[in-house]
Amino acid sequence: MEKLKQLKLYLLDMDGTIYLDNDLFDGTVDFLKYIKSIGGRYIFLTNNSSKSVNKYIEKLNKMGISADKDDFLTSTDLTVVCLKKSNYKKIYALGTESFKEQLRASGLNITDELSEDIDCLCMGYDTELTYKKLEDACIILNRDVAYIATNPDMVCPTWYGYAPDCGSVSEMLFQATGKKPEFIGKPKPEMAKLAMEITGFDKSETAVIGDRIYTDIACGVNAGIATIFVLSGEGTTEDIEKYGIKPDYIFQNIRDVYNNLVTED
Repeated sequence: MEKLKQLKLYLLDMDGTIYLDNDLFDGTVDFLKYIKSIGGRYIFLTNNSSKSVNKYIEKLNKMGISADKDDFLTSTDLTVVCLKKSNYKKIYALGTESFKEQLRASGLNITDELSEDIDCLCMGYDTELTYKKLEDACIILNRDVAYIATNPDMVCPTWYGYAPDCGSVSEMLFQATGKKPEFIGKPKPEMAKLAMEITGFDKSETAVIGDRIYTDIACGVNAGIATIFVLSGEGTTEDIEKYGIKPDYIFQNIRDVYNNLVTED
């Protein structure tokens, strides 16, 4: 555990890692305080594009965690960067109102109505999904347009089990249209690399913590940083063999991570 105790920058997944729905996991506050006590830094690194950063700040504040915009990097943030580089004329945004609001605020030309000049379909995790949106997406994808999705997560953990996430909806659209999106968020390493660039920590000081092997842990592996797999959300130890991705550390939950950090060797 000596290497674990040398880490300073923690890239924290949120759903299933530090909370479930509106319930903060035991140990989260202690863990965040520990990071600050060692002169470290944490960044909330989430694939969940259903909420804007402002909404996440509100949510964490209600849970007793003080946070600001500098504490977050989301798949929507990276998606905005990708969309701007491509200079699309008009983007159909399939997502929540919060998702569309963030895309518009970045200066992108966003619509949620069908038109002939749409040259990109951009999909996020949509907790406000309707059949009309799915039908619109099928119509658009039957044209020659770019197809971008914020994240490949198949499910989002909830208090009752799991709900379909962006990956599940993209699979449904694939069955209908034969088209698959370019996924932007984790497991790609860009969010982790950007977090290190922003904070000034290097790879040897950085770890990603998450509950999904195929996104969170894969992101860390792809970025060349330490990986901490927690079993408090979607993932199970069987996923390690299933996806062929081995985390550096496995813990039951965030409390377990904290306990191992503060325990004397």
